[in-house]
Amino acid sequence: MSVRGLELRAPVAGRHTEVLTEEALEFVAGLQRRFDPERQRLLGARSERQERIAGGELPDFLPETQEIREGDWQVAPVPSDLQDRRCEITGPVDRKMVINALNSGARCFMADFEDANSPTWSNCLDGHVNLRDAIERTIELETEDKTYSLNEETAVLIVRPRGWHLPERHLLVDGEAISGSLFDFGLHFFHNAQRLLESGSGPYFYLPKLESHLEARLWNQVFEAAQDELGVPRGTIKATVLVETILAAFEMEEILYELRDHSAGLNAGRWDYIFSIIKKFRDRPEFVLPDRAQVTMTVPFMRAYTELLVRTCHRRGAHAMGGMAAFVPSRRDAEVNETALAKVREDKEREAGSGFDGTWVAHPDLVPVATEVFDSVLGDRPNQVDRQREDVSVEPGDLLDVTVPGGEITEAGLENNISVGLQYLESWLRGVGAVAIYNLMEDAATAEISRSQIWQWVRNGKFDERAVHAVEEAELERLRDGGRWDDAREVFEQVALGEDFAEFLTVPAYDHLD
Repeated sequence: MSVRGLELRAPVAGRHTEVLTEEALEFVAGLQRRFDPERQRLLGARSERQERIAGGELPDFLPETQEIREGDWQVAPVPSDLQDRRCEITGPVDRKMVINALNSGARCFMADFEDANSPTWSNCLDGHVNLRDAIERTIELETEDKTYSLNEETAVLIVRPRGWHLPERHLLVDGEAISGSLFDFGLHFFHNAQRLLESGSGPYFYLPKLESHLEARLWNQVFEAAQDELGVPRGTIKATVLVETILAAFEMEEILYELRDHSAGLNAGRWDYIFSIIKKFRDRPEFVLPDRAQVTMTVPFMRAYTELLVRTCHRRGAHAMGGMAAFVPSRRDAEVNETALAKVREDKEREAGSGFDGTWVAHPDLVPVATEVFDSVLGDRPNQVDRQREDVSVEPGDLLDVTVPGGEITEAGLENNISVGLQYLESWLRGVGAVAIYNLMEDAATAEISRSQIWQWVRNGKFDERAVHAVEEAELERLRDGGRWDDAREVFEQVALGEDFAEFLTVPAYDHLD
């Protein structure tokens, strides 16, 4: 390789050479050199904040940014193809998923390099090839049973890069692994920004796992630099931030403000948000949550955060996007379908009634249900940003009220967490990052809830490690079929029972990937 200071630690062959051109590598290396020092500083600030929380500090609205919260400002308008987002579908960047999601009838497709993608080198590079082909409308897939290609009308593409915490170890810049965020963002923007603009769309992104407005500021600086470098007008990029950490919930106004020229709104990332509550307050008995299934959107802390999100977004002229419907329809069990679809409809009715402008689904068969619910509220309007929700008033204590009426920690909850954790990790280690388990589409976020609950329950005396091992043995006996179960068990025990809490299960698991 002739690019100065770059070292590739994995082969690049076939169509991957179309993605990793010298020009593209120079571009992402430039982003890494310029912005990685601040990324590292912000990751260090996360650790320092965690230490203060462990010592008794509770989050609050920031006094130093009061002027922003009280100021009269709006985010810049979004382009016409992002005005109506009443149903978005999410999924990994494999070829079949990209085609099916774009054809699903959803308004937008979030192509996910993060929680739904196992970041093998081939998965990541294949994903960039697939997105280029999709934007060029040349993407096809031939199988024994069917040929997949794009319909005339397709969903608007939005890309989610990896979070700030994840590296891409297969590419070193000046001896250090490049940020997964900058790698994913940079490659997509470099190759596709102009193509998207020529097609009448634009480079649109979802930003995951932010914990502060300073992390949003860093993204904004990356956007400005990337646009300047390629001669794209500033403000062309539009980004929706996933509010999926308890700390970000206290800085929603500030996050929108930092990205105000590039903002497309906020999303209520419900599963990671629950994980964040467990993670941030893991050492504190008063924050122990009951079984995952009992932590619904109607419990106090979830209701407060979603209503505050809608009010915050609409006050600033931004879109408020609802959470994931993770149910996977079954073609063999009509009764299971009927029950689950009723829950999906109820969930989406609550979101639409609360003022959300759209919502997420994980399966194409859920697109009609979610769309119908939002159609009934929106009618011909693209969104309901004009619904200000001035009736909403949320105090810091409301965001931290983890009371779950009737909530229990049960043996069944433990068994489900262990089973989901093991099954998801085994699939992830084989390169599959979105997995249907017990009629739910599980990704890294839901697996994080499963393993972090076990860690929290054991540390707070709800179960002992022997009980966990006993269930684990029984599950492995039932599940083991020649896959990567031994590796899955090793990672699971590290992240669910380790003395030190792993901030993200994907970090130690990444060491086991090809």
